[in-house]
Amino acid sequence: MSNLNYRFLRRPAVAILLATFCVLTFGSDAQAQRRDFMTEAEIEIVRDAQDIDLRIDVLTKMIDRRFAALKVDAGGWKPPSKETEKWGEEPAGTRLQLLTDVRRLLQKAVDDIDDVAEHDTSAQSQNKTTGKLFPKAVRSLAAAVGRYSPILQATLKSTTDEKERGAILDSIDLSDQILAAATKLPAEQKKTKN
Repeated sequence: MSNLNYRFLRRPAVAILLATFCVLTFGSDAQAQRRDFMTEAEIEIVRDAQDIDLRIDVLTKMIDRRFAALKVDAGGWKPPSKETEKWGEEPAGTRLQLLTDVRRLLQKAVDDIDDVAEHDTSAQSQNKTTGKLFPKAVRSLAAAVGRYSPILQATLKSTTDEKERGAILDSIDLSDQILAAATKLPAEQKKTKN
C-alpha cells in the first residue's frame, strides 16, 4: 500500500514540475516574440509631445521610419546624417512586424485625436476641438495619410502573405476614416496681415 501512495504523491509533483517547465519555456518564447510597436526612444518622444499637433507629428514620423525600414520612401523621414540619441536606433523587424507597426501607429493617432475630442471640456484651450491645435493635428494626419495611401495600395497589390494583407487593409481602412474626418473640419481660416 505504501508503494501505491508513494506513486500517487509523485505524480502531482511531476505534473507541477512539468507545468512549471512548460510555463518557463513556452512563456519566455511568447515574451520573446512580443514586441512593442514603438522603440524606447520613441515612447519617450511621445510622452514629451503633449499637445495634439506635436503628438500627431511625432506619430507620423514614426510611421515614416517604418516605411524607411521597409525601403519605401514615404516622403517624410530622412535619417539624420549622424546618429542622434533623440530618436534612437532605426526600427527593425520583419516586413509583417513593420506593417503591423504602421497600422498600430495609425490607430494610436486616431485614438489620441478621439481622446481629445472626448475630453473637449476639460482639455487645455488650445487642444480643444475648437482650439487651434486640434484642426491642425487632423489636417496634418490627413496630409500624411495622403502620402501613405498610394504606398499602402501598391504594397497590397504586391503581397501574397495573408497576415500582411490584413495589416495593410486595416491601415487603408484607418486612412480612409482619417481622410473622411478631415473633410468634416471647418474651413481653415487664412491669417490676414495688418
